[in-house]
Amino acid sequence: MAEIKTTADSIGQIQIADEVIAIIAGTAALEIEGVVAAPHFASDAMEILGRKNLSKGVKINVEESIVSVELTILVKFGYKVQEVSAQVQQRVATALETMTGLTVAEVNVNVSGVQLEKEKQS
Repeated sequence: MAEIKTTADSIGQIQIADEVIAIIAGTAALEIEGVVAAPHFASDAMEILGRKNLSKGVKINVEESIVSVELTILVKFGYKVQEVSAQVQQRVATALETMTGLTVAEVNVNVSGVQLEKEKQS
């Protein structure tokens, strides 16, 4: 669990569950055009308590107030894998730093495949 260091004038401590950090990272990754939820996101855990489990396919490591993230994604056919991955890295780092106040050391993106457009059924 990540613990935010607080100032002397604070009234208590702040702890952020690792699952929360993983959900923020997964959600931020899915906001990038060209990213498709990896098999871990989509098929392994479609619904948990009525919500998709957006932390699947996301591994985090938190030491003090520094976080490292590893994501697995699929990229839609026709998008440049390197550009999409770089955008994911930037979006995830920004989201985590903005929402949690943690320092992001690295965001590693594993592209597990390319999703082809499914044929439309008539």
